Formats: sequence, C-alpha cells, structure tokens
Amino acid sequence: MKTILFSLPGNQELRELLAEKMKAEIGECTIRKFPDGESYTRILSDVKDKCVVMVCTLHEPDEKLLPLYFLSHTAKSLGAMCTCLVAPYLAYMRQDKVFNEGEGVTSSFFGKLISGFADSITTIDPHLHRIHSLGEVYNIPNRVIHAADEISKYIKENIHNPVLIGPDSESEQWVSDVAKKANAPFTVLQKIRHGDRDVEVSVPDVDKYKGATPLLVDDIISTARTMIETTEHLKNAGMKPPICIGIHAVFSGNAYQDLWDAYVEDIITCNTIPHQSNKIDLSDVIAKEVKELMHHI
Repeated sequence: MKTILFSLPGNQELRELLAEKMKAEIGECTIRKFPDGESYTRILSDVKDKCVVMVCTLHEPDEKLLPLYFLSHTAKSLGAMCTCLVAPYLAYMRQDKVFNEGEGVTSSFFGKLISGFADSITTIDPHLHRIHSLGEVYNIPNRVIHAADEISKYIKENIHNPVLIGPDSESEQWVSDVAKKANAPFTVLQKIRHGDRDVEVSVPDVDKYKGATPLLVDDIISTARTMIETTEHLKNAGMKPPICIGIHAVFSGNAYQDLWDAYVEDIITCNTIPHQSNKIDLSDVIAKEVKELMHHI
C-alpha cells in the first residue's frame, strides 16, 4: 500500500523527516480559516487507495481538532484506504478521573473523538498516570513510543561526565531508566522535613558529583517550576549548572525564559512539539513504529 503524509501547519519539519525515512510521498493540502472563523480543508494530492498519515502534535489541541477531523474524512471521501494520526504530544491525558463533582473524564471523551475519525494513533510518552495503556482510552490500533532510548543515546554521544538528578522520589523510576541506558550514575534529591514549613533538600553523595555535569530529565516541561526549584538546590549544593532535558516542550507562558533565567547550562527537548530547544530527533523510531502499525490496520 502506498503511503502519503500530510501535516497541519507547524508540523512540516517532522512530516518531511518521516516521509524521507518511510520512503513516502508528501501530500499537498490547503488548511485555512474563512473570515467567519470556520475551517476550510482541501486535499490537492491523489489519495485514492493510499494510506494517509496525518502528522500533527496535539499541543494546544482545540484549534487543531476540527481541521484534522475534516482532513481525515475528506481523505476517506476521496478514496483513501486509511487515515493514521501521528500525534507526538497527546493532549487531554491528565483528566483521567473525576476530581471534583460535575467534571467529565475528558481523556476518555477525547479518545472517543479521535477514535471516531482516525484508524490508528501513534504518540510519544503520553501522560499515563492512572491509565495503564492507551487502549483503555483509544479503541483504535495504537503505538506508544518511549523517548528514553533516544535521550540516553544523546547523553552518551554529547554530554561529558553526566549525572542524572531526580527532583523527588516519584521521579526515581524514570530517571534510573534513562541513566541505566546512558551508562550514567543518578541520584534523587532528598527532602528532610524539620517542621510544617521547614524542609531541607539535599543532594546525596554531593561531593562525588561536584565535577560532573548534572542532568535534569523530565517528560513534560510545562511551567518548569520543579526544574527551576531543583536548579536552586544544585546551586546551593555547589554543583555545576545543570542541563535540562525534556521530552515535550510545552513551556506554558514565560516558562522557557524563566528556566533560562535560572541556574542552567542548557535546555534540550525532543522534537515532539516544534520549539527552538529541539535537539533530540525522534523521527527514526516514529517512522519505524508507524510502518509496523499500518500492517495491523
């Protein structure tokens, strides 16, 4: 089956990388708004009997959903065999239960919405907190890609004498996995509570790591408050400024500048959300997983 890739505005770079690695055609389409704010979608390429891959990260998703919906249904109306969504960042995963009376479980609603127009979904490290698998929310074939291998590879190839730092005990499993794959040591900040408002934070074995390059690794950098607080603890402990690594460059509001203004050496993210900090390319693993997933549709 021939494959043709389309992208929503802002996702062209990843689409081109994937097309090259999948040896697939790049499709041409027009996506814009009418003066009254309604969405207009037109496919200019031949999609008949082809598998259409729609590349669109779902950061700030509300504006993207209707164009994706129209793109998928238009492709099907023109004879496409299937429409596969590649959404490196997947929104609406945090509201996975009712926290307050009167709320809806929006992760489930969002999953039903996308499952209604896409034949498969591929994403990277979604926020699966109380959800054990994406299949609980999306009733279409799906692939969850983990960025840990590519992050570890980047660390091994680019960072001298690294030590990974976890901001708290909850981060230990994630940090230890990346550290193991990067053949690097890791440590987790310790919090000692002396009273209700008196909490001492320390770096275990700090003397052992004073000459190392500290790495703060997280899945989503949104407000960056946890990373900023952690940089202060490292500064107080006499360690070098850390390199901050994130998978998803959400950076709400002024978070990116706020993090740069803190005690940091560099800020590096994966290319799941287009951003100036993108330095870790995940297109190889995405292309491989999408091609495999297409065989199961």
